[in-house]
Parts: sequence; structure tokens; C-alpha cells
Amino acid sequence: MSAVLVVHGGAWAIPDELAKASVDGVKTAACEGFSVLKRGGSAVDAVEVAVRALEDNTVFDAGHGAVLNKDGEVELDAIIMDGRTLATGAVSSVKNIANPVSLARAVMEKTSHVMLTSQGANLFAESIGISTVPTETLVTEYERREWEKHKNYMTGVIEDFNTQWAHDTVGAVALDSAGNVACATSTGGIRNKMVGRVGDSPIIGCGGYADNFSGAVSCTGHGESILKVTLARLILSKIEQGKSVTEASQMSLQHMGNRVKGAGGAIVVSPSGHWAATFTTERMAWAAVEQDVL
Repeated sequence: MSAVLVVHGGAWAIPDELAKASVDGVKTAACEGFSVLKRGGSAVDAVEVAVRALEDNTVFDAGHGAVLNKDGEVELDAIIMDGRTLATGAVSSVKNIANPVSLARAVMEKTSHVMLTSQGANLFAESIGISTVPTETLVTEYERREWEKHKNYMTGVIEDFNTQWAHDTVGAVALDSAGNVACATSTGGIRNKMVGRVGDSPIIGCGGYADNFSGAVSCTGHGESILKVTLARLILSKIEQGKSVTEASQMSLQHMGNRVKGAGGAIVVSPSGHWAATFTTERMAWAAVEQDVL
């Protein structure tokens, strides 16, 4: 089985001034994740490494570089899923954690639960020695300025995304040499969101899903729309019906646009190694590595 890794840095109207940094960021993350697969690492290891690289890059809305909610705080969401066993871990509305994807993995491996939220997730992080960082270290000067400018949520969304409902999330999907698939998705959500708002990213079947029988998906876009159509699972159900990864992604995103007027994107890899990066927003930053080719 030849290993494949695909990453995205969010589907939205990425402005020209962020385009190069966004593409550079996904390329770097894809190469870091693929190097894990090359050494014989698992798909779960690879997606975690790739997403951590994106969380550490201030260009993206996840971890460092996350957007601020209505109260000017960072609230982070993440999920990771192992297609071999369907084991899943997720966290939502966590504060001051630099790499929520790793906390999500700890939920998967060290608890009997799938998701921990808010204070509970932070208490769990503390109990296993994951240190918190001051909010200031996660927030860029650019985001602080944008937050001040767009204190009105609706205006902010419309201006930011050229009236296309979307946001900037990061994610990865992988197929390892043993034939296992995995996904991971992480986000800071939408600027000026209500305190405690949770989007699609940490919700199983919405922001991500992985199953060795059908494939792995990580989604990005307008969270409320993705939740309504359970986008990740919808894409995989179309693959199970015999559609190609590209067709399944395009049909599902089209359905979301028609049914709930939502725009977004998805990256997908099948158990046979076919992959796709599809979007209905103006742009989506993505990169893939297959057989050492970026």
C-alpha cells in the first residue's frame, strides 16, 4: 500500500496577501506529516503531526493564530479519528492550549469518552500534564486588529468571506502503508462567535470522519452548514455507494450549497489511495504528498 497524506488550511475567500503564506504552510505541514508515514508511522500519527504544524503556524485559524470570540477570548475545537477501530477523540471550546489536536488524541487514548468540552477539557489537559499557554501567545496582532474592526458578528462574516459563509479551519487525512486511514481537524472557529459556540470541526461525521471501509475526510467551511448536512459522513456515504472520491466530495458540497446555502471544502482519501481536495469557496489552501511527490 503506498502511503498518502493530504492537508488543508481552510476554505474561504483567502485574500491575496495571505495566499503565499497559506500555500507555504500547507506544503510544510504535508511534508512533515508524510515523513511520519515514510518512516512506517501510522495514519493517526501522521495526521496529528501535520495538524500540529498547522496549529503552530499563525497564518491559520487554529492554535496559534486562532480568531477571537465575542469576549475577545480564544476557544479551540479539534477532532482526531482512527479508521482502523473508529476510535475518536475530540475537544471543544478549550482555552489556552497550543495544540488542541494532541489533547483530542489524549481524550481518545486515555479516557473512555469521545469528547470533552470547555473547562472539563482544560482540567483533563492539566491532569495529564499538557501545559496551558497565555492567550496572548496564541493571538496575532493582525487578529486583535480584525476583532476590533468586526465586533459585529454578521458584518464580520460577510466582509471577511465576501458574503460566502466560510471559515478558516485546518485538517489532514492519511492512508498509511498498513492500509489504515485517519483524519484530524482543528479550528479557532469564526471571529466574534458567541462564547461557547461549537462548529463542525470537533463533531464526529461533520468536521471529520475516518473508516478503513470507506475512507477519511476532513472538512472546512461554514460550520453551521456542515453540521446540518453531516458533511464528512455524507461524502463517505457517497463513496460507499460507488462514487469516486472527487464525485462524492463535489456532490456533497453541492448539496450543502443547495440545501442550506453553505460553502466549504473537504479533503478525502480512500482505502485504495485515491484522494481529492474539493471546495466551493473562492479558495482553499491544500497540499498532498503521494509516493514522495508533493
